[in-house]
Amino acid sequence: MAGRDAEDVATTSGTPAYVYDLTRIEEQASALRDALAGAGLRGVVRLALKAQREPDVLGFLRERCPWVGLDVCSPGEVAWGLRYGWRADEISYTGTNLSERDLDAILGAGVHLNLDLLTQLDRVGRRAPGASVGLRVNPRVGASWNGGTSTLYTGERPTKFGVFEEQLSDAVAICAKHGLTIDTVHVHVGDGYLSDGLPVFAETMRRVADMTRKLRDLGCPIREVNTGGGLGVPQRSGDAPLDLALWAAIAAEHLGPLDVAVATEPGDFLVKESAVLLAEIVTLEERDGVLFAGLDAGWNQAPERFIYEALLDVVVCRAADAERERPVTLSGNINEGDDLFAVDLPLPAINEGDVVALLGVGSYNASLYSEHCLRPPASAMFFGDRP
Repeated sequence: MAGRDAEDVATTSGTPAYVYDLTRIEEQASALRDALAGAGLRGVVRLALKAQREPDVLGFLRERCPWVGLDVCSPGEVAWGLRYGWRADEISYTGTNLSERDLDAILGAGVHLNLDLLTQLDRVGRRAPGASVGLRVNPRVGASWNGGTSTLYTGERPTKFGVFEEQLSDAVAICAKHGLTIDTVHVHVGDGYLSDGLPVFAETMRRVADMTRKLRDLGCPIREVNTGGGLGVPQRSGDAPLDLALWAAIAAEHLGPLDVAVATEPGDFLVKESAVLLAEIVTLEERDGVLFAGLDAGWNQAPERFIYEALLDVVVCRAADAERERPVTLSGNINEGDDLFAVDLPLPAINEGDVVALLGVGSYNASLYSEHCLRPPASAMFFGDRP
């Protein structure tokens, strides 16, 4: 990991421990920026702060990729981004169900707000007449794993996010009442999609481009289309990385003629591959033919699988290339029956004391840590080089 032997790192630091390869984040951010530029777009890259907020990660990003902005979704995240070096004009706020208390904290910070409900436009208009805001739209289609067309953000069924096309004139009327200017169109286009999701991405971009034109026809000076996040990384054996050149070409086909900045604000794509969680097998026992390997880590330290049903692969560090001989159920140390990192996952022969690496945990996991059962958070190490 980051050019270092994982077992040596585990011996030095103890387990459970997150190990971050920060250079991987720089590689992903640069690839995204270069793909947008290569397609002839004025690209904007932002990190979804909800996915990764570790100060060491943010410090590295500010130093090595100062052109990366932030996507935030709470007053606490606004304050966090400002605290760790981002200017207000580098931060884009896209949240939902804003309260008056939220607005008390956000409006004074000077960050750009994207609003996703008609009632929220009215609320902000009463509080900040004359402001410029973005409008999160819902095109009723979104790219997901395996070429799916629905996500928790957008799809055929209504979600809690976004203004539909038939509501655009109502949105503009509310803004006119308060002197608000809609200058950005925002859409959360997908969730973990790879190249097989690009046809759906193309249809989403086509619909968003149509909605942007309609808003312009209604007098809105749209300067940016923010495509949100959702860009995936390989999580299963045989997955190929997202074809970034084709992704950017699709965006350029539909958004390029609008002469707008094209923004993206992924979490997983930028940081998911940057970390593993090292844990020790502390118990090994067969029960009714099922081999249970108990770890010294629990779901509270790596909860993404349990919240999002995210895929998770595990490697035995001393036998990373060994043949996977039999299925193993990996259980955590939280006193709950569903604290299972994997069920019937094929692994090589294992022993108590072996160190395993949970792959692809650089996004969401540490940020979602819980104190359940008063188990402490995992330690963390950050490497910005590869010896």
